Amino acid sequence: MAENKTSKAQAFQALSSKDKMKTISDLVLNNAMFIIIALAVIYISIKVPAFLGLPSIVNVLSLTAAKLPIALGIGGCIVLTGTDISAGRVVGLTACISASLLTTAFKVFPEMTSAPPILVVLLMVVVVGGVVGLVNGFSVAKFKLHPFIVTLSTQLIVYGVILMYLKNGTNNGQTLSGLTDGYRSLITGTLFKIGNVAVPRYVLYSVLLTILMWVIWNKTTFGKNMFAVGSNEEAANVSGVNVSRTIIMVFVLAGIMYAITGFMDGARIASANANTGLNYECDAIAACVIGGVSFVGGIGRISGIVIGVLLLQIIFAGLNFLSVDANMLYIIKGLIILIACAIDMRKYLVRK
Repeated sequence: MAENKTSKAQAFQALSSKDKMKTISDLVLNNAMFIIIALAVIYISIKVPAFLGLPSIVNVLSLTAAKLPIALGIGGCIVLTGTDISAGRVVGLTACISASLLTTAFKVFPEMTSAPPILVVLLMVVVVGGVVGLVNGFSVAKFKLHPFIVTLSTQLIVYGVILMYLKNGTNNGQTLSGLTDGYRSLITGTLFKIGNVAVPRYVLYSVLLTILMWVIWNKTTFGKNMFAVGSNEEAANVSGVNVSRTIIMVFVLAGIMYAITGFMDGARIASANANTGLNYECDAIAACVIGGVSFVGGIGRISGIVIGVLLLQIIFAGLNFLSVDANMLYIIKGLIILIACAIDMRKYLVRK
């Protein structure tokens, strides 16, 4: 390691002044998002010292854990040079299903008298998310449709299903609440305390999901095939990779991760409605790109996604500390996605 660093330093010293400046400028541009975020954190910390307090840090980590599963799911779609803009709506649908069943007030299903087992509901929403992912993946793999068009369609379909679902029974489209104590405790109960600040249980679930996804991406044939298809679909096909099956499995896995996000979100927010999950896919895509998952395809790491989600939540929490208008956050999110994608594409053009 030390020898490698020394050789790099010697190689840098051997460059001409012009090449040194180009190397430095490339380094700055390639890491521009991290530099901007670091400067923002320093600025916010100076303006509002409480930003670096223990409650704020635990809150950021908790928000990161809440948004991590959806980012882990959508990351695989981006590795395939695609995307999935139906993700947020799938989160909303699965959150509504969970909240409608694990409740003390059965407005959607008035004939019910008691809530089903929590594990049964979890399996139900996982199946729902997997089915949506299957539809997306099958349409992309077999009909050769662009993922944007496919997921735009399923986003609208799922949203329509949510609206119809919430109209069922006596609910009449209202927000679902009154969740069972067991459901809420399972997700938001105290895992442990740091000082007097409680860390919720869903942090542990996100850590376990992250480890699982790391194993899938890095230690399985499926993971290797995913990167092969993302890098060069034709070459992967020639090499014996079942391209269609790989694409379908990536989208199914993504749908399952959205479902788990929705299941956790229902209890975390303690309610669910037609707007639950709205724009979650934007945050997830931004986090993935910040973390180095490239739209060029075949490039990405689980650790990068985790860092991307964390950095994004740090920025959002910091802006809340500065009392920035909530509407302004949409502009900032859009700029983050635009800048991150521009930097990512620049890296690709330089390599070419």
